[in-house]
Amino acid sequence: MTGLVEIKTLTFQLFGVQLTVNIATIWNTWLVMAILIILAFLATRRLERIPNPLQRVMEIYVSAMNRLVREVLEEESRGYFALAATMFLFLFLSNCLGIIPGLTEPTRDLNTPLSLGIMGFFLTHTAAVREKGFFPYMAEFARPFFIMLPLNIVGELAKVVSISFRLFGNIFGGAIIITVVSPLVYHLILPPFLTAFFGLFIGVIQAFVFTMLTITYIAVATK
Repeated sequence: MTGLVEIKTLTFQLFGVQLTVNIATIWNTWLVMAILIILAFLATRRLERIPNPLQRVMEIYVSAMNRLVREVLEEESRGYFALAATMFLFLFLSNCLGIIPGLTEPTRDLNTPLSLGIMGFFLTHTAAVREKGFFPYMAEFARPFFIMLPLNIVGELAKVVSISFRLFGNIFGGAIIITVVSPLVYHLILPPFLTAFFGLFIGVIQAFVFTMLTITYIAVATK
């Protein structure tokens, strides 16, 4: 996790609307996706009965994630296993990317966790509508009384804000701490330790929490 750096942006017009793009976020996000594609290719190109080290690690990860998703979603788990496994790896690598000098975490930009939160929101309600039907599911928002309808809608929207800002706040907060502390100790000993702590320990926890909350929201909505 590197310190706070100057954000380089690209501004352009699209259908009369001015858009600003964080170049570093896009570059680092594509870098994470490239790493995931390469890992998947290397782990599956030569599957063997006696697995090589990379295949063994990936098999352990797949088994563990599959077990977790099945415990939460039960019989519906098969359709969401790939989502959970990919989301966790993407977030974990994104949170750890700042450990490498010159790179920044895509999740330090609010747009990344917010986009994933919005994706989870639509997946949750799409799954619920498919499982229960549109009108029966919409009727649940008016329970136990019709007056609860606005509150239940706000509650669902608040989940997106909560899950997104939790991830963003922890990653961005770590960068602020490192930036403040580093000059005080002349960038020696403590900053590398903090970088590893926030990148690895906090990174894996936040990736796990975000992934499991998304799966839990789907489980609650479909039951």
